[in-house]
Amino acid sequence: MALDKLNRRLKIKRRIRKKVFGTAKLPRLTVFRSNKQIYAQLIDDLTGTTLASATSYKNKDIEKGNKVAQATVVGKLVAEKAKAAGVEVVVFDRNGYLYHGRVKALANSAREGGLKF
Repeated sequence: MALDKLNRRLKIKRRIRKKVFGTAKLPRLTVFRSNKQIYAQLIDDLTGTTLASATSYKNKDIEKGNKVAQATVVGKLVAEKAKAAGVEVVVFDRNGYLYHGRVKALANSAREGGLKF
């Protein structure tokens, strides 16, 4: 039976989450991508808390430009917030999405912002 797009992504997501786990010293940088927006969070899976987050939703600076440019700005924002929270190194969770386009732009700009993964 062929899987639809959402179930295929969720299957890949479960496979990734078996291996990728975040702690307070090494949080998980997870990406969620909707049709219009992109979201990034630093998560400590031991306590289930979000250490830092950034989004393109309702942000006047980010709403201009195409979606790849928005993802680049969100990556820089999450890197700045991570540095403020005292986080230097993270593990990247692409959340079942292909490492391409907006996800790749966010990851590269987070690296440029000083995060290591």
